[in-house]
Formats: sequence, C-alpha cells, structure tokens
Amino acid sequence: MGTSKWIRQLHRWLSILFTVTVIANFVTMAMGQPPAWVVYSPLPPLFLLLFSGLYMFVLPYTAKARGGQSASR
Repeated sequence: MGTSKWIRQLHRWLSILFTVTVIANFVTMAMGQPPAWVVYSPLPPLFLLLFSGLYMFVLPYTAKARGGQSASR
C-alpha cells in the first residue's frame, strides 16, 4: 500500500474516532459535569485529522510539480 493510500485510510479511521469521541463528549455532558479527559479527548484525533487532511490537500499540487503524475494512484 502506498503512502497516499495509507494516509487516506488513516484519515478515514481518525474521522470515525473523532466522531465517536465527540458523541461520547455530548453524552457525558448530558449526564452532568464530565471529567477533563472526556472533554479534551476529541483534540488528539482532531489534530491528526488536520495534518492528514493538509497532506491530502497539498498532494495534487506536489504531483503537478513533480511532473504531472496523477495523485489518485
């Protein structure tokens, strides 16, 4: 599996993890004051999503600079 495909797969799983942590955050807030680790648990996946998303955003532009190679491969 190439680096681009690996990053895409990681990005997909991180988005699932982020969604689950946000849902858990809202559920625990509905029950009362949640612990700090629950409140801040969505942040690590969010930052990883930022970096993987920026990588995928820049990928087509770097492929053009390398000689027109298709970024979808």
